[in-house]
Amino acid sequence: MRIWKWSLATTDQQTLNMPKGAKILTVQTQGEEAQLWALCDETAPKEPRRFAIHGTGNPMPPGDPGAYIGTYQLMGGSLVFHVFELP
Repeated sequence: MRIWKWSLATTDQQTLNMPKGAKILTVQTQGEEAQLWALCDETAPKEPRRFAIHGTGNPMPPGDPGAYIGTYQLMGGSLVFHVFELP
């Protein structure tokens, strides 16, 4: 097992190829870039996992937003984004 990280683009939706069964630990900024950390079995096959990012105060699509992962801030906290894993 190892902890790996992935860079997140601040965009509506994205897909990350992660080892199957990876347990997401947190989302934070490192420098001025959003990062996602997960505990992974590095020998597991990769699977696509989809994520949505919503800015504070922005409208969200109807229905289930997915599982909440975490929140990160950019530009000294003037922009705040919330990450959800889509089903």
